[in-house]
Amino acid sequence: MPNILCVVTSHSEIDSDHPTGLWLEEYARAFRIFRDGGCEITTVSPRGGVVPIDPRSQNDDGDAEAVAALQSTSMVHQAGDAMQYGAIYIPGGHGAMFDLAQSMPLKSLLSEFDAQGKIIASICHGPAAFVDAIRAGEPATLVAGRRMTCFTDAEERETGLADRMPFLLASKLREQGANVIEGDVWSDHVEVDGTWVTGQNPQSTASTARAILAALQ
Repeated sequence: MPNILCVVTSHSEIDSDHPTGLWLEEYARAFRIFRDGGCEITTVSPRGGVVPIDPRSQNDDGDAEAVAALQSTSMVHQAGDAMQYGAIYIPGGHGAMFDLAQSMPLKSLLSEFDAQGKIIASICHGPAAFVDAIRAGEPATLVAGRRMTCFTDAEERETGLADRMPFLLASKLREQGANVIEGDVWSDHVEVDGTWVTGQNPQSTASTARAILAALQ
């Protein structure tokens, strides 16, 4: 039974007028697909404890087991070694742009997953975790030469929050050498490049989760 490590944000606000956190659909819908596919799910976050949910996503998916798992998470550095897992999955929400983008324990873990040829998967703002991550034993960025997707700059501008972000994700990943492929705005779009699986936005959640299961097989 494969164990999937899910890493979610602990960051709860963009500013005093804009609460944020995890985008629930990207976690709960994937959680259900993983569970129904026979996987175990371990969920961690930078601070541990209760995971903040972006209030705009509260009604997207109310899977009770998934929501319960978000009430008591361990910290990223307590996740253990990549050898324990078949895949790592990083959902988004704007919170990821602030803490997952800065988490050194997560970047080290991602380097381990990459070095061991494990599945690395993320969706929407989750790939912010890849920023400044380095390949084990190399100076190259983790994303250099990787074909992937993520929340696009155009989608960010449509949210009205682009000016409040520390960076625009798609542009930043391209700066670090990623080959970012964009589908139409708000379309279901997934990219698979070897052991890497990435989804563009919340609309891509189910397709991303199923691609992860396919890669695990």
